[in-house]
Amino acid sequence: MSTTTPVRNVVLVHGGFVDGSGWQGVHDLLAEDGYNVSIVQNPTLSLEDDATVTARVLDLQDGPTVLVGHSYGGAVITEAGTHEKVTALAYIAAFAPDKGESVNTLIADPPPGAPVPPILPPQDGFLFLDRAKFADSFAADLPPKLSAFMADAQVPWGVEALSGSITEPAWRVKPSWYLVATDDRMIPPPAQRAMSERAGATVAEAAGSHAIYVSQPQVVADLIKQAAQAAGSRQ
Repeated sequence: MSTTTPVRNVVLVHGGFVDGSGWQGVHDLLAEDGYNVSIVQNPTLSLEDDATVTARVLDLQDGPTVLVGHSYGGAVITEAGTHEKVTALAYIAAFAPDKGESVNTLIADPPPGAPVPPILPPQDGFLFLDRAKFADSFAADLPPKLSAFMADAQVPWGVEALSGSITEPAWRVKPSWYLVATDDRMIPPPAQRAMSERAGATVAEAAGSHAIYVSQPQVVADLIKQAAQAAGSRQ
């Protein structure tokens, strides 16, 4: 006779142009429900480095863990998620590359008519979004003051992070969940659906911008809890 114990540890990984503070709403909801939540602060200099930083946080977990990534953070969890403590993956409007793929290869051929993210030409090996277009492309459903702050607080995204390729994709060996943001203007929703289908993920959809992890923390927390419950039943 086996009993189901939900996974209680959650590690949250942010994407490019932002830091981990955007996870506060999701963190608070999960913490209120008794989850142990850790937030990775990746320097986003290279994929290899970010996977190493994420692995350090995973090392500190006291048992099975749900590893969550937003946007570029999806590439990070795909690379870092083979860690022995990771029992489930959750992608939030995120890249889910396969072996040998990178963010660069996934964005190389955008579908016809898809919005083009307003990424400025690299400066000294780093990328920024056009501040004037940040809200519309990244955070259209956030209060204007908050999206303006996020635009002004951008974290430089290293070109090497975009070109870093996956060695062994974790979603091929770990169960995954995926939240499609249907109003996303950074990663086209059809691309999100294609990546989630390829990964065999359990998929949910919600109307939201690329910043859905900030604008709709309850929807995101619910998906993570679903992953935690299901992963617990597999233990």
